[in-house]
Amino acid sequence: MEYAGAGVGAPTMAGTRQVKLDKECELRVEVGADTPLRLRLVTGTAEIFGTELPPEIWLTFPPRLKFAVFTWYGATIEMDGSTETDYTADETPTVSYVNVHAILEGRRNRAKASSTSDPDSSQGPRVIVVGPTDSGKSTLTRMLLSWAAKQGWKPTFVDLDSGQGSITIPGCVAATPIELPIDPVEGIPLDMPLVYFLGHTIPSANTELYKVLVKELSRTIERHFAGNAEARAAGMVINTMGWIEGVGYELLLHAIDTFNANVVLVLGQEKLYSILKDVLKNKPNVDVVKLQKSGGVVSRNAKVRQKDRNYRIREYFYGLTNDLSPHSNIASFSDLFFYRIGGGPQAPRSALPIGAEPVADPTRLVPVNINRDLLHLVLAVSFAKEPDQIISSNIAGFICITDIDIPRKKITYLAPTVGELPSRFLIVGSLTWLET
Repeated sequence: MEYAGAGVGAPTMAGTRQVKLDKECELRVEVGADTPLRLRLVTGTAEIFGTELPPEIWLTFPPRLKFAVFTWYGATIEMDGSTETDYTADETPTVSYVNVHAILEGRRNRAKASSTSDPDSSQGPRVIVVGPTDSGKSTLTRMLLSWAAKQGWKPTFVDLDSGQGSITIPGCVAATPIELPIDPVEGIPLDMPLVYFLGHTIPSANTELYKVLVKELSRTIERHFAGNAEARAAGMVINTMGWIEGVGYELLLHAIDTFNANVVLVLGQEKLYSILKDVLKNKPNVDVVKLQKSGGVVSRNAKVRQKDRNYRIREYFYGLTNDLSPHSNIASFSDLFFYRIGGGPQAPRSALPIGAEPVADPTRLVPVNINRDLLHLVLAVSFAKEPDQIISSNIAGFICITDIDIPRKKITYLAPTVGELPSRFLIVGSLTWLET
């Protein structure tokens, strides 16, 4: 391992400096917590998570962002500003990752060339990336999507990690087509996301609801694939959560089965690879592949992950660089209907057999009374036309409750845009955000 700039864990001094990268090396950067970092490609070619850097153009990376600049043939990178840490590495799994991309590319080409009347041969790769927390799943997913888009494909990105959220805020499962290599600063485009709201950052808060939403997401994508040969041949890349034991493992198997994944990429865990290889051996069309995780992956404790979630929610309302202007709106209690999914017994005790206990229904729709408990909650605005459509409907967007005036029966909420909400039906979960 070679190092340049500051040592690992040591903030660098502010100022402009250049870093020379040798062939198949990468510059790993953690932007400081308070100030942005400017970076540009001076000579050679380089990419960030599969997206090529434009030559001689300064890019501004916001505080706290972590990324790696990789070069195939050598490059000179210039940085302006301070970092939490930056260093060069000559040991990187990128070559093995691009080999996986080449295999997926072959499958896409075969799917495109095959008869659309044969659903199996015309189906492109359905890749699911699994592994423990902080093993680089999001990074690998992003690389595979960007490389595919660079070749002219429009793969579908599916994000099942409700803990962090790559497409939208945490607490959701979502999907979106990737039509261009992912912007190294802006991230995943939000032009056409398909979002379902779990309302919790951990699926164990309502495991059955999580499964139902994953199935709804899958059904919607399947309908799209059935009518779009191009999207079907491009396939999908699925990012998963880092919970891989117990119920988390069961949810991984559920996702593999629900999306009919035919390529399972296991990052950084021999045990999980061995178990999945054995469990899926009876599915000859499913390939389980073990990959090395990047040495640049940064481990995050619970406090850091919570901070990341808060930044993600703030980014939804204000933009990555505070370039958006959310609006504070006031509504009457009677204008909106609040619902929680899950809770409440399925039947009263008197209706159950002797000795049986009432069990909470994880998919029951429960009306929520308006009170101060809703303060600072992030709520989903459903596209549903009627309450019984809420679970099966995707999400229009999110609001955050900032004030509740009980005597006047008025609610103040923050929304991304001014004007009426697209629906009166709001879904309540456990997601909170306190604007600071």
